[in-house]
Amino acid sequence: MPGDRLMRIHSDEFKAMAARVVEVTALTSRLNVLPFDNEAAKAELFKRILGRPLPPRVTIYPPFYTDHGLRLDLAERVFINQNCTFLDYAGIRLGERVMVGPKVTFITSGHPVDPEERRHYLTGAPIDVAENVWIGAGVTILPGVSIGRDSVIAAGAVVADDVPAASLVTGAKATVQRQWGQGEFGTVSTVR
Repeated sequence: MPGDRLMRIHSDEFKAMAARVVEVTALTSRLNVLPFDNEAAKAELFKRILGRPLPPRVTIYPPFYTDHGLRLDLAERVFINQNCTFLDYAGIRLGERVMVGPKVTFITSGHPVDPEERRHYLTGAPIDVAENVWIGAGVTILPGVSIGRDSVIAAGAVVADDVPAASLVTGAKATVQRQWGQGEFGTVSTVR
């Protein structure tokens, strides 16, 4: 599913992804109970989770969560604070010197909005974070977002749209964008 597309649930690709999720969940569970100063064991588990060693000068403070790991691309000097989640099946790239605050969530997959398709497909789009970005505590970054170089994402923001370079993004406000319901002739959809 890397890229902007659908994956049929229960397809061979989905089954392979689900098997990887089980494997990586076991690995991150082991990682997250290690003594903090056991650098050798942490390095070995990160190598298995990511499919390669951590790049030089990357710092990750557990607990750390990912659902796939193999599509998480970390450049040098990335800092990831505690309790972050990377749902990376469609791909996440963090450029050099990116700083990630605690409890940040990166989500590259989801489900279609249409109720008939929701249980049958996963959707996905990669996340790309350019160099020298600071992502504050509790931020959620949604599928398909690109964040430009030197930007700051304020704590608690929900990032659903691309962020230009050298920008400050704040706020999290949910708004109704579309409604649907059962009418006499089937599903009725209203766009606002």
